[in-house]
Amino acid sequence: MSSGRLAPGDAPWADLGFERFGVLSEEDAQARILDARARLGKRAVLLCHHYQRADVYRHADLTGDSLKLARLAAQTDAEFIVFCGVHFMAEVADILSRPEQTAILPDLAAGCSMADMANLAKVERCWRELAAVLGAPDEKITPVTYINSAADLKAFCGAHGGIVCTSTNAPKIVDWALARREKVLFFPDQHLGRWTGFKKGIALEQMAVWDPDLENGGLAPEEIANARILLWKGHCSVHQMFQVEHIRRWRAQYPDGQVISHPECNLDVCRESDHVGSTEYIRDIVSAAPANTRWLVGTELNLVNRLAEQMKPQGKIVQFMAPMVCMCSTMQRIDPQHLAWTLENLAAGQIVNPIRVAASEAEPARTALERMLTVS
Repeated sequence: MSSGRLAPGDAPWADLGFERFGVLSEEDAQARILDARARLGKRAVLLCHHYQRADVYRHADLTGDSLKLARLAAQTDAEFIVFCGVHFMAEVADILSRPEQTAILPDLAAGCSMADMANLAKVERCWRELAAVLGAPDEKITPVTYINSAADLKAFCGAHGGIVCTSTNAPKIVDWALARREKVLFFPDQHLGRWTGFKKGIALEQMAVWDPDLENGGLAPEEIANARILLWKGHCSVHQMFQVEHIRRWRAQYPDGQVISHPECNLDVCRESDHVGSTEYIRDIVSAAPANTRWLVGTELNLVNRLAEQMKPQGKIVQFMAPMVCMCSTMQRIDPQHLAWTLENLAAGQIVNPIRVAASEAEPARTALERMLTVS
C-alpha cells in the first residue's frame, strides 16, 4: 500500500490530480513546492495576502493587501500569477494583469463570505427598487463597491458611473461619489461604509441599512429619501468577533497600550480604538511604533501572530483582540498541498484553476477600478 510520499524531482506524472497531493505530509508538500518553484523560475510569481497561513506565506514573492498585490503582479514579467488569497483577489489580478498573464487560485473553494453577501441579482433588484422610490438612480445614486466583491459587481459599478474602494481610500472615494450624486449605495460591507461616513461627518440617521432580502431593503420611502449612504447588510464574520468589552478589559490592565483595528469592525470598536486602518496600515503603524510598546490588534489572527513575532526583537508586545481563535477560514483552504499541486501542474505544462473574468465584465470592472486609482 502506498504511503503517499512523493519525492521531489520525479518525472511528470501521468496523473496530476489533487488526490495525489491531498495525502502529502507537511514536509513532503513543502519539498514539492520548493522543487516546482525552482523549475518554474521567474515564469511564476507567488502572491500572499497578509491573512494567509504561515506555511504558505513563507513561499511568497510578494505580500500585501489584495489591490497592492494585483498591481505589483501586473508589473512583473511572470507568465503565471499564483494568488494565495481568495477568489475576488484573483479576479482583480486577472482584470489588471496583461493579456499574456494568467491568474491562478490554488483552491477554488477559497472564497469570501462577505463578498458573497452581495450578488448581482440582488444589487440589480435593489437598483430597480430605488428607481421606483427616487426616480432614475443613475442621476441620484453612486454605487460604490468595496474591493472585497465579485467582478460582476465591480462591472455593475463601472456601468452605472460608480467606483471601487479599498479600506484605505474609502473616505476619498465617498467624497468623490457624493460630489457627483446626492446618495451612495455602498456594498457589500456595511461596517466599512458606516465608519467611512462617520469619519466624513455624516449623521448615523443618514446612513440606512439596506437588507437585500426585504422589499425596498426593509426601508420606508422617507428613510430612503433621507439617507445619504445606503449601507448594504453585509459584514466580515472575522471582524465581527471583536467587541468593545475586549478593548475595555485590556485597557484596564494595560492603560498605556495602543489599540488598532480594521474598519471592517463595528463602529463601536472603531470608535474605541486609537488607530483604524487597512492591513497595510496596521502593519505600518505597529512597525513604526517605539520599542517596548504594547498593542491590541483587531484583525485576522494570522496577520496578528506574524506581526507579534516580527516585533519581538524590538520589545513590542502585539496581542490579538478577541479571546477566541478568529481567522479567515476560507483563505485557510489554500494549504501547502494545494499550492504544491498548483505549482507541480504548472511545471508540467498544465494550468489548473485559472481565473478568467469574461471581457463583458472585465471591461466595465476595469473602468470602476481605474476610476478609483485616479481618485485615490
